[in-house]
Amino acid sequence: MASRAAGSPITCGETNVTYEATPNGESPERKEGNGTSEPVPGGTDHGDPLGKPTSARRKEEKKKEKKKEKKEKKKEKKKETKKGGAGRGVETMFRTAYRTHLDLSSLADTKANIMISINGIIISILLATVYPSLVQNRALFLPSSLLVLTCLASLVLAVLAARPRVTRKTVTPEDVRENRANILFFGNFINMKEQDFLDGMWELMEDRERTYTTMMRDLYGLGSVLGAKYRLLRTSYTVFVVGLAVGVIAFLAVYASSGGANGGP
Repeated sequence: MASRAAGSPITCGETNVTYEATPNGESPERKEGNGTSEPVPGGTDHGDPLGKPTSARRKEEKKKEKKKEKKEKKKEKKKETKKGGAGRGVETMFRTAYRTHLDLSSLADTKANIMISINGIIISILLATVYPSLVQNRALFLPSSLLVLTCLASLVLAVLAARPRVTRKTVTPEDVRENRANILFFGNFINMKEQDFLDGMWELMEDRERTYTTMMRDLYGLGSVLGAKYRLLRTSYTVFVVGLAVGVIAFLAVYASSGGANGGP
């Protein structure tokens, strides 16, 4: 078969399209009937054997994009899970702290009631039995008076510990908006109008940081009240124990010095 020279036209069928071979193995050019020439379609954009077709490349790019989206969604889910877990942990912490404070407050009130009852009984017995006998034995005046006074002091301290502590502070809606007041404590919002209180609560619930800050202030207020209660209770118990011991010793000394219960100078 005879070879064709470079630049000789190649006729394809009945159509008026010719291909001209170019030297040095370059791609042939296609000529239309009007004499214009354009390169033969080829390369990676049209699926030639030397490269991947455009559709295949697009599919691979879409797969990569989907993988990236899945990874990003997984990361976001992990972050949301961590945040949700942290939020639940914070709520559990606040719930536990509130329960502990309320239990301690109830325990303090119970201890105060015990001290009030004991001192009341002792004072009643002393006034009913010991003081009528002071006419016969004047030496019993000092120990009985000492015991009554110490029991009275302990009783007063226990009553102060059990007494409700309500600080009525005038709180305005501006104080609530600027996070200067604890709207969760009833002593602060009893002087507010109902609508102002509702607006303040809605604003508080919309801001997570303000909500936590207000709850912290509420816990601090509960802790301050508990601290004052337990200090008074500790003092009340100490006064009661010391006064009871000193009073009993004083009674024994009086009886010993007077020569017995029925004797006396």
